[in-house]
Amino acid sequence: MSSSGFKFTLLVPLMVACLMASSASNFHNDFDITWGDGRGKIVNNGEVLTLSLDKASGSGFQSKNEYLFGKIDMQLKLVPGNSAGTVTAYYLSSKGSTWDEIDFEFLGNLSGDPYILHTNVFSQGKGNREQQFYLWFDPTVDFHTYSILWNPQRIIFSVDGTPIREFKNMESFGVPFPKNQPMRIYSSLWNADDWATRGGLVKTDWTQAPFTASYRNFNADACVWSNGASSCKSNASPSSASTNSAWFSQEMDSAKQQRLKWVQKNYMIYNYCNDAKRFPQGLPPECNMS
Repeated sequence: MSSSGFKFTLLVPLMVACLMASSASNFHNDFDITWGDGRGKIVNNGEVLTLSLDKASGSGFQSKNEYLFGKIDMQLKLVPGNSAGTVTAYYLSSKGSTWDEIDFEFLGNLSGDPYILHTNVFSQGKGNREQQFYLWFDPTVDFHTYSILWNPQRIIFSVDGTPIREFKNMESFGVPFPKNQPMRIYSSLWNADDWATRGGLVKTDWTQAPFTASYRNFNADACVWSNGASSCKSNASPSSASTNSAWFSQEMDSAKQQRLKWVQKNYMIYNYCNDAKRFPQGLPPECNMS
């Protein structure tokens, strides 16, 4: 979606909430660099992973494990300066023609203009559920925590512990929900200047290359899927190695709901549920649910 129709106003956050990953991981143990011909690197004894993009190629990685439900945290520091045309994608996805997917995508912009955080949820190969946000900080200056909580009842996207989006299980209303397909974690940094910045009007400035995004403090409190079975005892009772499985039935309390409303009021710039022109036959059924 084009951001040309939106005016960015810096608002003072009403609250500060930081959520650090509960334990640092080693990227050598948890991820594989999957493409980029050396442009993806694991450094600092496995504590940091970097992806780079130049005119020849971007780069990407994926998790060694597949997961079926979990709370996934990763700290990212995005491409600084003039990042127009670039996209840093960080997401969960299954495989096949009817795949499930839970997306964070960070759309670059000209220096001084805000990044756009693009979110989407695919179920059974169907997406078209985009919500987009500006952030209340500069995501290129330091690391910030981007989290996906995925349980059988809901998906919650959070930034530094502040929820920005909730997608509930509404199968009873005919809306497919990701619950049967294990997903890996993926990330890639790539050139999308045909659409990423102002609908493709602003192209990538290759004199600024290489563009680099950095990752640290990955944490997965999650059900690992292996050989057709979950590490959790059942879909009702996660067992675990984990000291805390509260995420499996977690929902938002009143304080989290207020934070979500604050973000959506002040920083949401696109919501598919408000785009009646896009759905002439009527809005998707989940848009009509409170």
